[in-house]
Amino acid sequence: MLRAMTAPVAHVLVVEDEAAIAETVLYALRSEGYAASHCLLGGEALQRLQAGDIDVVVLDVGLPDLGGFEVCRRLRAQPGPVAQLPVIFLTARNDEVDRVLGLELGADDYMTKPFSPRELVARVRARLRRAAPVNAAPSADTGWQEHGGFAIDREGRRIRFRGQALDLTRYEYALLEALLQRPGAILSRAQLMDRGWDSSADSADRTVDTHVKTLRAKLRAAGASDDPIRTHRGLGYALEV
Repeated sequence: MLRAMTAPVAHVLVVEDEAAIAETVLYALRSEGYAASHCLLGGEALQRLQAGDIDVVVLDVGLPDLGGFEVCRRLRAQPGPVAQLPVIFLTARNDEVDRVLGLELGADDYMTKPFSPRELVARVRARLRRAAPVNAAPSADTGWQEHGGFAIDREGRRIRFRGQALDLTRYEYALLEALLQRPGAILSRAQLMDRGWDSSADSADRTVDTHVKTLRAKLRAAGASDDPIRTHRGLGYALEV
């Protein structure tokens, strides 16, 4: 008898040292049909991620060993697809500086304790919808597209400037890709956030400005004498190619 094929179950890694919180999150995820694993420490989580079967990481900031920010920094520095895993921070701190730092490190979302487990599951679901499948078959368009001094490989999520590969974070890539889609057009901060952030993310206009600043620094390091990202006060940003 033939059995219907079902989609693989997404696997969420919860990195949390408070047992009560971890158990609540794991129960909420499993109740919605997700596979869920748990690590108490950041170092343990980094080793667990090497197995390559995790789809989303729910990461506490206040871990007793490495700390969530350091775990995220090391994760983003890993070679291969593991560096692109969606990360949702959990934290007892609600300072804007901490939120911005977490997003700059490459986190995808940020939730402050106490939080609703149902909302967390909804954010996990949103990140899974937005994340490109690691093992997806390549599309017919796998080549580089030239835009002045820029070249972009959307399938491979790579961008070069004047022949030099740019080492971009997830959000830096999303912002630059959005600007390259419409060279010369002014895109507001809201438009740029729509292209790079999930609507549920706890973000602000300052986050876009921060990532534009880091992008400019990387373009200067790649040989840009004039700033190709132009600021239009009160309107947004445009890319001159």
